[in-house]
Amino acid sequence: MEPSFANPDETINPNTPDSFISSKQVTVMKNSRLSLSNKQLKWETIFKRILIAMSIFLVLIILGVLATLIKESMPSIKALGIGYLWGKVWDPVSNIYGAYPFLVGTLLTSFIALIISVPFSYAVAIYLGEYNPAGWLSDLLKNTIELIAAVPSIIYGFWGLFVLVPIIRTFEAKIGVAPYGIGVFTSSLILAVMIIPYAASLGITLIRMVPSPLKEGAYALGATRFEVIRRVIMPYTRSGLFAGVLLSLGRALGETMAVTMLIGNTSAVAHTLKDAIFGPGNTMASVIANEFTEADHTEYLSALIELGLVLFIVTVIINLIGKRIITRFTNN
Repeated sequence: MEPSFANPDETINPNTPDSFISSKQVTVMKNSRLSLSNKQLKWETIFKRILIAMSIFLVLIILGVLATLIKESMPSIKALGIGYLWGKVWDPVSNIYGAYPFLVGTLLTSFIALIISVPFSYAVAIYLGEYNPAGWLSDLLKNTIELIAAVPSIIYGFWGLFVLVPIIRTFEAKIGVAPYGIGVFTSSLILAVMIIPYAASLGITLIRMVPSPLKEGAYALGATRFEVIRRVIMPYTRSGLFAGVLLSLGRALGETMAVTMLIGNTSAVAHTLKDAIFGPGNTMASVIANEFTEADHTEYLSALIELGLVLFIVTVIINLIGKRIITRFTNN
């Protein structure tokens, strides 16, 4: 006896044998699936367009920032030319502007801070990623690292003035350097503390993501834990670890308040490497922060904005070089 259906559009039981499904119901099922597929495709298309629009919007913002910097820097560019970059004198009273001391100060403080911070960042990443990935001590250290990244930079500046400067002054007196206390080295130490969390946090995540079969295979061949870290974990994560270093460097290049409070804020060019490292100096960001409100004529203001343009370009160049190195490491 043939079963009858009161409503062919009613929900079909998936356990119903094919012989009991009418052609109308098959059509309904196909149409329903097609409708659902079209709806999913529609939302997928909308979502994709939103992502594209947001990406284009971000690119336009960056281009807008660059265009604004170039436009506002034109009076300085026309008046000073390319000599602005290697001019060693910055004297707004005499209307003489040279960015060389600040360019050197920015690169010097950032790279010294990077050299100091990288061993600590990698040590923390290896310990929390491989040796002690779980437990109360691991959680305490992770929370401490996150707290370091969350503390405002001006707090580091105050701490450096009241705690670090007297220590550095004593150290400089012992090594035969003028005991300023403040200077490039002091600001680099503060920067090193501030940028440790960036490389460390990324390193912890990457080390924990190393596939277990790779490490277990190395242990099975008789490798020690140090050898596993050196020959398995580090090569596997090197591109990501270097990306963390780039993040740290970008943070150091753009830091303003802590550096401004500790670097000494002088435009004089050091004559020796010892004076350049331990003596007072200035960075592009600190000069802009100190003098922007004092710029009382167009060329002075434009020269400060051109400093921002130079800092923008230097940051972009360093990041492009870093990404090139990452690509080379990854391909190898």
